[in-house]
Amino acid sequence: MKHVLLALLFPMIITAQTMQQLTEQLGKTVLYGDVALSHDSAHVAWVQSTAASTSKQTYVHGTSESAPTTLVKIPITGERTDFDPAWSPDSKMLAFFSSAGEKEQRQLWTVNADGSDPKKITDLKGYAARPRWSHDGKQIAFLYIEGAGGGGPLMAAAETTGVIDTAIHNQRIAVLDVTTRQLRQVSPDNFHIYDYDWSPDDQIFVATAAPGPGDNNWWVARIYTINVAGDKASLAYKPSLQVAVPRWSPNGNSIAFIEGLMSDEGFHGGDIFTITPDGRNVVNRTPSRKMSVNSFFWQTPDRILLVDYVGGGSAISELSLTNNSTRTIWKGPDGIHAFGNFPNFALSNDGKFAAAVRSTYNSPPEVFAGPLGEWRQLTNNNPGLQMNWGKAESIEWTNEGFNIQGWLVPPAKIEAGKKYPMVVLIHGGPSSVTTSEWPASFGMSRAIIAALSARGYYVLLPNPRGSYGQGEEFTRANVKDFGGGDLRDDLAGVDAAIKKYPIDPNRLGVTGWSYGGFMTMWSVTQTNRFRAAVAGAGIANWQSYYGQNLIDQWMIPFFGVSVYDDPAVYEKSSPIRFIKNVKTPTLVIAGERDAECPASQSYEFWHALKTLGAPTKLIVYPGEGHLFIKTEHQVDRMDQTVAWFDKYLK
Repeated sequence: MKHVLLALLFPMIITAQTMQQLTEQLGKTVLYGDVALSHDSAHVAWVQSTAASTSKQTYVHGTSESAPTTLVKIPITGERTDFDPAWSPDSKMLAFFSSAGEKEQRQLWTVNADGSDPKKITDLKGYAARPRWSHDGKQIAFLYIEGAGGGGPLMAAAETTGVIDTAIHNQRIAVLDVTTRQLRQVSPDNFHIYDYDWSPDDQIFVATAAPGPGDNNWWVARIYTINVAGDKASLAYKPSLQVAVPRWSPNGNSIAFIEGLMSDEGFHGGDIFTITPDGRNVVNRTPSRKMSVNSFFWQTPDRILLVDYVGGGSAISELSLTNNSTRTIWKGPDGIHAFGNFPNFALSNDGKFAAAVRSTYNSPPEVFAGPLGEWRQLTNNNPGLQMNWGKAESIEWTNEGFNIQGWLVPPAKIEAGKKYPMVVLIHGGPSSVTTSEWPASFGMSRAIIAALSARGYYVLLPNPRGSYGQGEEFTRANVKDFGGGDLRDDLAGVDAAIKKYPIDPNRLGVTGWSYGGFMTMWSVTQTNRFRAAVAGAGIANWQSYYGQNLIDQWMIPFFGVSVYDDPAVYEKSSPIRFIKNVKTPTLVIAGERDAECPASQSYEFWHALKTLGAPTKLIVYPGEGHLFIKTEHQVDRMDQTVAWFDKYLK
């Protein structure tokens, strides 16, 4: 995530041409994902792309000093998209999914550890993901939706015309015999499986699952055990909140998992719980801890390595199950996580060696590996890409008894005696966290940080109550209070930044995407401090939204009940209720086929502003979902956003 912008030597007079150069350079950033470390710690695999492309290819790199990087070659032409590399237990083979030669249809491939001898070992028809080898190396399990697509609600929803399809296509655990290549589906056909793990004896899966439809019911998933032979699922645990990452202990006597208030599938945070396989002895191992666990690894039957969000960064800690004590091994500003969406961390079996993709606002992504806390850089694909925006720093403030952390990215160049405009960028979720990350990634949603800084803005990225990073009590602090305490936290952060930095209080803007888009809509109905706003994929009316989105189950943990049982609690936080207060010029942006935050919500907000005479504009990008895929749309979204703020804040 690094880009050379020689034209940005004078960022305060940046031109349209240099903005285009910024976009092009950000798009050239080499990205790494789905990091996998061999069990003997001798090799690291990952999928590699650029920020402006959708093609992803698998690479293998030895962890020794002089080891080369090897592209895994597949004897098929055409664009290729690889996913989910997974090492065999003996570290001699690598399995991964690739759509090479088959458009969007993934097939499972294997290669030797050095990337040689590629073999396609499946003939699948349907979505497939997350391959995991059995401990004896004879079988590979993966998640499979036979005859249908998948990928989750971030992707563009199918077009809905005519008689609406209500068919349920559940994601099941499929098991492939590596020798015979015989495939069988072993989980019940009436359950959608979200995550799973082999037992140490390869006889039982533990899984998070729920009856379909899968995209909607992740928030009510429970933990089940499923015999590999294919028997019915047995309920092991019914959580009070959301659960993720079920994993067997090394001796098979316990199951650990993360439980907490989570607003988005694939973005985990909470406490570590353990249970026996039959669901007894439920223990929260990390109560009242001021961190949010996002991943973990069993090391021994009484020791677990935790990967945490802490403040606006990450930490790796060791948890002792004998007394539930923890000790911190490593801590940094970047966001590290091993499971869920866009994983960038992997750990050896003994817990002593790790691989990670590391980046910050001020250093581009590269792959690192080595002993925990002593990682050595393996790749060097983003050399010379200069940081042409300001140097980010972590800032903290207090509000209503909470200690709040955020990131502040200043303009690229600051002149003494001059004050600058500031844009507040509110993160999505709300159960999420902003960590230090290079401003180019898949979807390019964070490129706006670099663009605004290069254009002469401060950018404040707060982590208010409701965020990960300060424990479950903090994450749950916005339940039934969307836009209440979290907005006050954000505004307190604005005050703290103005007090310390040369920021013009009369030139403030606000923006965000998803929940951040809602918060943008909400903010301009609650205060006139912001002189310009850009609301992306926002929510204008929680009552109508409940019936429009395809994942309404996520709302009940936050609002308490459905909108049909308590419409007032949904109305309380709906921007449309206070729409006559808005004076702020507001640009509204949406994806045409967004299943998470439907474009109809943006239409509703824009229509009201237009009718009431507030300056506004609506842009709906064709074919896009919650995550923008097309490069031209990513670029235009950034250009439109910058232009809107320039118009009203410069």
